[in-house]
Amino acid sequence: MRKTTLLLGLTLVVAALALTACAGAEGPAGPVGPAGPAGPPGAPAAAADLTCTECHNNTTVILSKEGQFRETSVHGTGESFIRGEEGSCAGCHGTEGVVARISAGLPPHDESVVGITNVSPFDCRTCHVIHTSYTAADWALTGGAAPVKLEYTAGTFDGGSGNLCANCHQIRNAPPKVEAGNVAITTQRFGTHYGVEAQMLLGEGALGVTGTPSAHYAGIEGTCVACHMGEEGNHTYVPDTARCVACHADAKNFDVNGAQTEIEGLLEELHTIFIDKKMLNPETDLWGIYDAATGKFSNPSADAPLVVPEAVANAMWNYKFVTYDASMGVHNSAYAKAILEAALEAMK
Repeated sequence: MRKTTLLLGLTLVVAALALTACAGAEGPAGPVGPAGPAGPPGAPAAAADLTCTECHNNTTVILSKEGQFRETSVHGTGESFIRGEEGSCAGCHGTEGVVARISAGLPPHDESVVGITNVSPFDCRTCHVIHTSYTAADWALTGGAAPVKLEYTAGTFDGGSGNLCANCHQIRNAPPKVEAGNVAITTQRFGTHYGVEAQMLLGEGALGVTGTPSAHYAGIEGTCVACHMGEEGNHTYVPDTARCVACHADAKNFDVNGAQTEIEGLLEELHTIFIDKKMLNPETDLWGIYDAATGKFSNPSADAPLVVPEAVANAMWNYKFVTYDASMGVHNSAYAKAILEAALEAMK
């Protein structure tokens, strides 16, 4: 019996070996089986290990800046969000155009800043490189606050963190062409665009009048940011006389040494002359062509220009230049005074 059992076992082993030797290649894997039970949850990451908390934390650092910007600053209330999809305006009047242009180091009217769609009003991402590193480095300024080569004048604005402001706050249209000593005014908006602070601080941009950089440019670190935001980084951008007393100890307002009063008086005097000479429409403060027969103004155009001597055109340009700087001499009182005195001399 034992011999029979042993013989049978050997026979089965030999048969198995024979079958194995004759087997083909390994077949394809079968379907994946069902997932096993979930393991226990891991420990949550400690707040100290999350870089996001450098900005998103229990302080009001973001909320306060956003509130200041949205409620008070004209950049945030919507007044700067105009025609942001147009190539000639997009570089300064909408987030997408501003970021694309400044990041590429382009001037406001560069022809490549076109085709902006779904344009957004100004927000944090206009001036800051938000959510690229998810650390406090995301507060870095768009374009790195590099010095700005101004578009229509010779200077370069190099005022630290204020360089970001100068990217838009500069003259953004070409000076007039002079032909045979005259200038043909073809638009009621003849003159500089609004917001020409960079040139005013540098002491350039007026026609026929040279100047020098203001002490507010040459002597203040951060230039625009130092005066309009202060060490606290206030995002209303409203200047505060408390920031002036470091240099002007007795300052009670911005009319230091009567500079604003003097510039305002010169502007009013020049304004009256333009009105009296029927060049400026008193109802709109825009240039026009007066029709004595009807007593009304019409808008200058390419077909019906207002042709004036070069000296008069310079006075018109310079009047708007000082007006659109909007500081009433604070940015560069000596230059503003020289500009207006030259304009008055030309118009008298």
